[in-house]
Amino acid sequence: MRRSTAALLFGLLTIAVATGTAANAQKNPKDTRSGYDRSARATLVHPAIVYVAADDNAQHISEVLPGHEVVVIERNGAWVRVFANTDIPDEQADDQKPEFSADETVTPASGWIHDKGIVTPATANGDTILYGTAANFEEQAEQPHAPKDAAEEAHLLYRRVADYFPNSALAPEAAWRAADIEWQIQKADAASRPSARERDPYMRDQMDEEEMKKVVHNFPHTRQGDLAAYDLIDNKLCGDWQGQEKCPEKEADIYEKYAAEHPDGPRTAQALYQAVYRECVLVDMFHADQNDKKADEAKARARDLGARLRDKFPQSDLTARATALVFKIDQGVPVYGIDQQ
Repeated sequence: MRRSTAALLFGLLTIAVATGTAANAQKNPKDTRSGYDRSARATLVHPAIVYVAADDNAQHISEVLPGHEVVVIERNGAWVRVFANTDIPDEQADDQKPEFSADETVTPASGWIHDKGIVTPATANGDTILYGTAANFEEQAEQPHAPKDAAEEAHLLYRRVADYFPNSALAPEAAWRAADIEWQIQKADAASRPSARERDPYMRDQMDEEEMKKVVHNFPHTRQGDLAAYDLIDNKLCGDWQGQEKCPEKEADIYEKYAAEHPDGPRTAQALYQAVYRECVLVDMFHADQNDKKADEAKARARDLGARLRDKFPQSDLTARATALVFKIDQGVPVYGIDQQ
């Protein structure tokens, strides 16, 4: 009985599959290839209880949290009938589809919610409303005793801005913030696992790059694209260098390449500083291996990178920090390891 019900609901939900890009959908709300009416798609800015009937005394089916999606079927006064699937994580859904599963054993919740706090692609100032709500949740998530789901709700609401309003001036920043919040959540989780200490990147838990790569692709040569490209470096870094030169050598090259490809980005100074630090580390590592030639080469690279920082970002704290590192290696003070004197 459950499987047949699910199959029926899934058949009804085929109207909710958007096969075009978000930009095309905005220009043409009715996708003639799928029969999907984009205006049926909606999200919420507050938790909403799904009822069996349009009655406050009716049985509760489920709860839809902010940022999750519903498909609006009909309206009846102060009530809206929706399909809502709260059984699968939002990350499993394609960006262009409401979050419903093709698994016939998963039954979307069909019911009624109060007609309030609902934002659709047709809502006036909907992009600003969703962005502002997401920003509020993001601020809450940064507090010492943050609400449990605040970060994830901020992530989802930012995604809806970019998805529902791709031509909005807020779309690039919203897409970046959504990707970064999810990235930082995954990064913290990966850092808590034993594999985080593994030397080679492929042996550690990796962050999902899909959302970040979309920001880089959709917003090239922008502040947001540059920020996303910098975050993607995380997956290329060693967990623990384990005293081996190949890790800081590779990472210094990665950061220097980033700085060359994003010369005026918001993370350029940071990338150059990270490269300086690794070259200074290599000075100590090569000296420990009694390879003075390579130590001198690393020292020269550190000086060159430090000079580039001073020329490009003379007022940055990162420039001062890099200058202090170069001073240390010039004075024979270890940057990596223990000073024996």
